[in-house]
Amino acid sequence: MTNPIRFIFALHNHQPIGNFGHIFEQTYRESYKPFLDVFEHYPKLKIALHTSGSLAEWLAEHHPEYLDRLAELVRQQRVEIIGGPFFEPILAMLPSRDRIGQIRLYSHWLEKRLGAKIRGLWIPERVWEQSYVRDLVEAGMHYTILDDCHFKTAGLEENRLTRHYLTEDDGRTMSVFPGSERLRYLLPYGTISEIIDYFARFAEQERQAVVVHGDDGEKFGSWPDTFDHVYHERWLHRFFDALSDNADWLITCTPSEVVDAIRPIDKIYIPDGSYREMGDWVMAPERQEELETIASEMSGHPGWHGLKKFVRGGFWRNFKRRYPETDEMYSRMMAVSTRLHNMINLGFGGAKIETAKELLYRGQCNCSYWHGAFGGVYLPHLRNAVYAELIRADNALDEAMEKETAWVESQAADFNFDGRNEVRLANEHLHLLVSPHQGGMMYELDVKSIAHNLLASLTRRPEAYHRKVIAGCGDQERFGSIHDRVVFKQAGLDRRIRYDAYPRKSLVDLFYDYETNIEAVRNGETAQHGDFVHGGYDALVRKKEGRIQVYLSREGKAYGKTVKIDKAITLSAGSSVLEIAYRLEGLPPGYKLHFATEWNFAGMPGGVENRYFHGPENASSPHSPRRRYGDLGTVLDRYDEKELALADDWLGIDITFSTSRPTNFYAFPIETVSQSEGGFELVHQSVAVQPHWYIEPDATGCWSIELRLAFDTSLARRRERDAHAFLRDAAKMLIAQEASALSK
Repeated sequence: MTNPIRFIFALHNHQPIGNFGHIFEQTYRESYKPFLDVFEHYPKLKIALHTSGSLAEWLAEHHPEYLDRLAELVRQQRVEIIGGPFFEPILAMLPSRDRIGQIRLYSHWLEKRLGAKIRGLWIPERVWEQSYVRDLVEAGMHYTILDDCHFKTAGLEENRLTRHYLTEDDGRTMSVFPGSERLRYLLPYGTISEIIDYFARFAEQERQAVVVHGDDGEKFGSWPDTFDHVYHERWLHRFFDALSDNADWLITCTPSEVVDAIRPIDKIYIPDGSYREMGDWVMAPERQEELETIASEMSGHPGWHGLKKFVRGGFWRNFKRRYPETDEMYSRMMAVSTRLHNMINLGFGGAKIETAKELLYRGQCNCSYWHGAFGGVYLPHLRNAVYAELIRADNALDEAMEKETAWVESQAADFNFDGRNEVRLANEHLHLLVSPHQGGMMYELDVKSIAHNLLASLTRRPEAYHRKVIAGCGDQERFGSIHDRVVFKQAGLDRRIRYDAYPRKSLVDLFYDYETNIEAVRNGETAQHGDFVHGGYDALVRKKEGRIQVYLSREGKAYGKTVKIDKAITLSAGSSVLEIAYRLEGLPPGYKLHFATEWNFAGMPGGVENRYFHGPENASSPHSPRRRYGDLGTVLDRYDEKELALADDWLGIDITFSTSRPTNFYAFPIETVSQSEGGFELVHQSVAVQPHWYIEPDATGCWSIELRLAFDTSLARRRERDAHAFLRDAAKMLIAQEASALSK
């Protein structure tokens, strides 16, 4: 007789902070709603469901009827709601206070909205560290689900992965379930008979077996090619039919039912790790390629099955090393978290503090902090959204402190935890971070009124999957997991791959061939004749009342000769203008140099009409009528001008370069070739603007230039005022209508 086994069918539904509204809606219609439509017709089946807080908030606003349906299924005890940190952060990157705070906040939200008792949590991306346990138990959690590969790295064999375990840290204990990797690939891609046979093997081998599926709900409808398969071809109906037909031995249940009915099989301590693919993605491209080659060569070896469980990929936290841009976001997030925590300890409280806390939590959403089969850090709208939440949180803390109307401040500290000091400069309009030891570059530039970091840029670098792009081996017709598909969303991507020799940030000091041209610069084909890009600058902060200057200086080599560069960044209280001064010394008299300083502007994409370059019609008269030079994807090569501006009407910002002497401007888009769940694609990352000069030094061997960057957000402010006026008038109209109705 077949032994009865328990099957936990757990789904994880998530959309990140900053994702496009139409993606939320499309995924709702292709996955979340149709899944529930089918499931409701099988009253004897049970599932466990985790919905991230960012998605749940959207559902509450746009489809509250979906949450009402979930609440009814919870009442019927057919769905167990799994909790977790509210805005889906990787727990490894949070301080304990934020881990506990996010989990408790979301449990309260779910209990209030769905009437659910939250006992377990979803570990975002299954990135696990054993030290979580203390915080998870402190937050009220009793269980979680990880992949079976986590347990295999702890030394367990396949036949020991059909029950839950107890794990512990600092004397706190909780249960942990192993989720089947095989089931992750079978659902929904395998045949129904394959899946039932898989369950049957466990039923033949063990009494009280528990088999767990824990994976993304989006693969049931919204992952490529799955909607027709799952719903039109009725795969999900047939799967639920099979579960119902075999209910005498294959029992669907919830995690809490298992925890309450069956004792843990043993105690276990699980090594730090994540699901298998994540461990591969965090490694350097050459290591990924090496591992892939080894796996391919060994696949036919009789000993490989027993050996591969000992093969592990990398450690999730090293995404911060692999992509410095994620480390910049992480460091900024930690600065806001620390500032908030310190203010609470000093007795600050009230609405502004609570607002700052929620904005901080939203800025911890994980998706833009890493990259694999999903777009992740390569998607500008996700990076921009994270920075927007963190900047708004900082703004709320400024308001809680009731700072003066006009102020300016600076701070030197190790903001990015690299053992060296960076410099922070801020006033009520702008916030910027400068790294003296990295070429004196500016790596963050926040325009606070629109909560936008203009330096949320991305440096182009090799990726292991670029081999597939260059080979052009697409298989658009293939149906299967997103981990196996090779689809090109645009033609000619192999010709668009570029790698950068330096970070695409600002205040990057370059020495070019005298005879170079825009195409050579754009394609990285012109030689660099200086050592200033990566060299360390000495830094000094100078303060006057209402005015602070960061002074940077370095003596290095240019064209084989010793040259000194002094550059200064000045910010004044009440000003939305950055003043930049350059002075080059030690230049040989009569020697000609080609010098440039690169600036990058992120979140201002090309190819859109309302995002464009412009300048005065008459170059000698800055106040003459304006003339457009093309959208922000245009390649510009302009000579002997004293002004160039970039406008983004969607953001509501206009950025104007003005210079003290005639200047040449190169400008061109920075685009990456990257992969996402939809395939390989070209993504606009930033607009590079390079003021450059053909220098002939004076008799003392010196040359200097002053630049002024003005950030005008009057369009955004005007829109905000109009929106407030509309809401105010609408509220007055509603009150008047209610008063009229009452009088009748």
